[in-house]
Amino acid sequence: MVFGKRITQFDSTTSVPQVQAIQHKKSPTISDDIDFEVCGSEMQFVEIELDPGESAIAEAGSMMFKAPSISMETAFGDASHKSQNAGMFDKIVGAGKRLITGESLFTTVFTHEGHGKAKVSFASPYPGHILPFRLEEMGGTLICQKDAFLCAAKGVSIGIEFQRKIMTGLFGGDGFIMQKLEGDGWAFIHVGGTVVEKELEAGEEIHIDTGCVAAYTSGIDFDVVRVGSVKSMIFGGEGVFFATLKGPGKVWIQSLPFSRLSGRVLAAAPSATSRGVGEGSILGGLGNILDGDGF
Repeated sequence: MVFGKRITQFDSTTSVPQVQAIQHKKSPTISDDIDFEVCGSEMQFVEIELDPGESAIAEAGSMMFKAPSISMETAFGDASHKSQNAGMFDKIVGAGKRLITGESLFTTVFTHEGHGKAKVSFASPYPGHILPFRLEEMGGTLICQKDAFLCAAKGVSIGIEFQRKIMTGLFGGDGFIMQKLEGDGWAFIHVGGTVVEKELEAGEEIHIDTGCVAAYTSGIDFDVVRVGSVKSMIFGGEGVFFATLKGPGKVWIQSLPFSRLSGRVLAAAPSATSRGVGEGSILGGLGNILDGDGF
């Protein structure tokens, strides 16, 4: 798939390159196409350009800035056309699905109500990368980790994907309940750290840490496999099972799952009985003085 043209600018007055960006310009021959630019390196944001009457949907609390002519309205559920035209019971079920994946009950709809073009931007919640996907090129469906959805063109449906195999459900970790994005427009997801795209041929298999599975196309078969011997399970530090993904299809792998990042932060955080783990923590209070953390 094509993510758009990557621009790298370099200022001759300094040895540090400027921020990279992924740009995409709307094609007049493609319906539901939008102009956007993904800016930044480790803490990215996506800037979407809307025509009059055009809308974008986003996860609650993800907006960075917008033009005054763009209105903001909260919608119950995923704000897709299918969801908004459904009855109250179906809306409650759809909102419940979002709650299961760790998202808010509500999404926000941004609509350009002025003249000309106007921009709205959405920012990533933690270090990583924003990946743009045109769902039509993905066969209309993309499966991604829960909490991955950032924003999309209005009309994209956000649901859940349960792993049907018992072993996968019990030991799949973050891969047990995933988000399912459906539609034919643009959708943007956020993944942690650096992302690697792998294209698997039919029958080709890859083993991945369960937390590092960021997204995959609907043709991929997701399962789990034991890491090895009992000694490896207990002392290997990789858990009891790997995720095993089998082609055909594409897989996106993240280097820094949020669960891993938050685990390290919690391990280093001060507690009632400990001041936390730091460079000089083995020396106690003296170590805190030496490393600049104070008493």
